[in-house]
Amino acid sequence: MSDNIYKIIEIVGSSETSIEDAIEKAVARASSTIDDVRWFEVKETRGHVENGRVAHYQVTLRIGFTLRS
Repeated sequence: MSDNIYKIIEIVGSSETSIEDAIEKAVARASSTIDDVRWFEVKETRGHVENGRVAHYQVTLRIGFTLRS
C-alpha cells in the first residue's frame, strides 16, 4: 500500500447563479491547472446583495491534491 501525501491550497469560486455553480467552477478551474485533485472543503460562503436580492455568490474552498513521488 502506498502512502499518499497531500497539499492543500485555498481558492475562491464565484457565480451569479448559485453556490453549487461557484463550487463547480472553482473545482474545474483548479483541476485544469493542478494534477491529481482529490477533494474539496467549503470553508466560507458569502454573497453580494443588490436591491434586496442575491446578485452574486462567492465560496472559499480548500482544495486537496496528491503530491507526486
